[in-house]
Amino acid sequence: MSETLFAALPLLIVAALLVGLLWPAVRVMPVAWGTAAAIAFVVWELPPTYIAAASIKGAMAAIEILWIVFGALVLLYTLMRSGAVDRINAGFAQISDDRRVQVILLGFFLATFMEGVAGFGTPAAVVAPLLLALGFPALAAVIAALIGHAIATVFGAVGTPIIVGFQQPLSAVEGRILDGTGLTVTEFSAEAGIYAALLNGLLGILMPLVAVAMVVYFFGEERSLKPAVGVLPLAIVSGIAFAVPYVGAAYLIGPELPSLFASMLGGGVVVGLLRAGFLEPSDDWEFPDRETWPDHWVGTIEPGGEEAKSEAGTGDDGSIASMGLLRAWSPYIILSVLLIATRVVDPIAAFLQQGPFLAIGWDVFGTGLEGAIRWAYVPGTWLLASALIAIPLFGMDRQQVTGAWGEAAGKIVSPAVVLMFVIAMVEIMLNTDAATTAVDASMIVVLADSTASTVGAAYPLVAPVVGMIGSFVAGSITVSNITFAAFQFEVATALGMPATILVAAQTIGAAIGNTIAIHNVIAALATVGLVGATGRVVRLNLIPVAYYLVAGGLLTTLGVYVIWPGLF
Repeated sequence: MSETLFAALPLLIVAALLVGLLWPAVRVMPVAWGTAAAIAFVVWELPPTYIAAASIKGAMAAIEILWIVFGALVLLYTLMRSGAVDRINAGFAQISDDRRVQVILLGFFLATFMEGVAGFGTPAAVVAPLLLALGFPALAAVIAALIGHAIATVFGAVGTPIIVGFQQPLSAVEGRILDGTGLTVTEFSAEAGIYAALLNGLLGILMPLVAVAMVVYFFGEERSLKPAVGVLPLAIVSGIAFAVPYVGAAYLIGPELPSLFASMLGGGVVVGLLRAGFLEPSDDWEFPDRETWPDHWVGTIEPGGEEAKSEAGTGDDGSIASMGLLRAWSPYIILSVLLIATRVVDPIAAFLQQGPFLAIGWDVFGTGLEGAIRWAYVPGTWLLASALIAIPLFGMDRQQVTGAWGEAAGKIVSPAVVLMFVIAMVEIMLNTDAATTAVDASMIVVLADSTASTVGAAYPLVAPVVGMIGSFVAGSITVSNITFAAFQFEVATALGMPATILVAAQTIGAAIGNTIAIHNVIAALATVGLVGATGRVVRLNLIPVAYYLVAGGLLTTLGVYVIWPGLF
């Protein structure tokens, strides 16, 4: 029992300081790493060399993630500075004046697109002010954007939560995965990603409807779900139009493109249907008169006003009228082609991962703990390449380019500190059995065994909750996966359940947890001038969280015991 408490202590400290004392993650994670290191040394008697090696391995993984994040942000800010994002937004907004339709097109499709290309809190921070500029109450804009982007976080930032969030922690059990499946960690992570896409795709079919229902019920003239019924066909078709390419891309290509493809293809299908006169609601729905809005709906930026439009972002030239939609979307189309070529064409993929000077590998201090940075293969390189191609494509000047790159660099400072320490902490917890120690099993295995013996056969019902706690506390599905993917694997092993399904179920809770993650909420509220409404947003968003966790737990249980009981 004492070993379990010590193994849990780093995670308990994270929860207590982040949630209880509301410390920022940039302060909490170094404390948690220090705690894990001290426990590994004192309780597990792990040699300092191994503690340092595990930490360095984690830091090398963090560098890969930050390369992806930096590339994603550079490309996004390049499009924002050029006016391309405004053109994309205008293309959506001009289709319908109905607020319910706008929730689906911008709050769902545009938010999922932003998540697919950038992630790390970007969608709500970009989409919320766009909705505000259209005349949405600030609180409604934040809630719609947070709910809308949740399903896409599974493959956000060009697949980072799977590529790194699964591969990094599961590398500690590579031998067992190979024995059980014949797959490498990379292949197994992609396989688990397919099931994650299937589970979240099924749950996500209702998410456009959930987002609309939340807006019309809490921000209508009277609390009623009847207006949501008016867009039921559109909402369901939108959910299906997203889910099909979402699952298909995960199965056919890999974890880099599901969210990006699903938002682009699904959004294109729905826009086409609306333009052809299909699925348009028979009546327009609008918010009550502005004079009747409660004070807590609006912050310091007036909805629909010039300041709101400024917050939503405009190109540096102040005009988007001359840019065609295809031109605005073209950098992401180019990115898709580059990613497919570097993932699907085997000779190219192999060269980028193993070619001279294209990957950095190190057996850290001769401990057998291997760190690696595959800078040429990771999506960050191809995101930056797409951003560079966009410069002449949009005719951008030096000031626009330096502004985009400078803003991106500034945004990754805080995540850099958090990721460095959280991955280092997890690597220590995973590798406390890397040398002869006082405890036979690693911290993660000790925690998993304790959980398995406590919860037993009912564990599939609560597996998504573990992921939700991770993203709620850390504000990131990637961090949640890094922290708990190996935990889910070990619990599955201890209980004799399909590890692939429980690892996939980790993403269910981790995805929806982003809608209530404190720093995601705060960042979105800041963009609409509504700082201080964090508690209100979290309370309201507990409704979609409850749906996703309950339905996700039942779906996981069905998968474990009925559909895929013989899966590894």
